[in-house]
Amino acid sequence: LALAFENTVAKPHFQLVSFRYNDRIFATLDEENSRVMIRLSLIDQSLFVDGKNIYPVPNAWGAKGATYFELTTVRRKVFEDAFRAGYTFAAAGKRK
Repeated sequence: LALAFENTVAKPHFQLVSFRYNDRIFATLDEENSRVMIRLSLIDQSLFVDGKNIYPVPNAWGAKGATYFELTTVRRKVFEDAFRAGYTFAAAGKRK
């Protein structure tokens, strides 16, 4: 899904795989924990978070829109919509 987006590349990021638009990370894949972090706008984050399968990263990054998606339990359509939202947010060059 990520690599289908224009100007997106996958690169290592510590022990994770990051997905970047123009070198800006908009998502990371943690295969070991079956979890993806997607950087969303705060508005999008508030729409997607359900507290169980989708939740803010528990630190300052979470307060900036970094959001975890549990791959084993999140609905595919919801995940795909959030992934598109994260890509769109990165492509727009937004910081908040």
